[in-house]
Amino acid sequence: MTHAEGTYKSNTWEESAYDEAEGQPKLARAEVTNAFSGDIEGESTLQYLLAYQDEDAASFVGIERVSGRIGDREGTFVLQHSGTYAAGIAKGEWFVVPGTGTGKLTGLTGSGGYQADHEGASYTLDYQFA
Repeated sequence: MTHAEGTYKSNTWEESAYDEAEGQPKLARAEVTNAFSGDIEGESTLQYLLAYQDEDAASFVGIERVSGRIGDREGTFVLQHSGTYAAGIAKGEWFVVPGTGTGKLTGLTGSGGYQADHEGASYTLDYQFA
């Protein structure tokens, strides 16, 4: 396994509620674009589904397509997310969805995680090629 780490920045975050019901937890969908730097260089598009426990706490899942470079290899791959948001900090785990690597990233597998707050976001990914 090779260890990758770096930072990312969310360039856009468009969130909207769905299935709204009085007295029920808020459900939301967010469309996000990110820019990665560090061992992963590139951009991504991400869709989150969120379930809020209150205004300051949520659980989420997401699917993100990353287009860019890992090391000296270029292509695209898809990450599947799950995590929580509380006290201004998002923490998540992710893994490369098997079979989604393209270009020189074909055969990519791996897992890792991330943490984001209002100051910035960092990530890790332990990966290999099949």
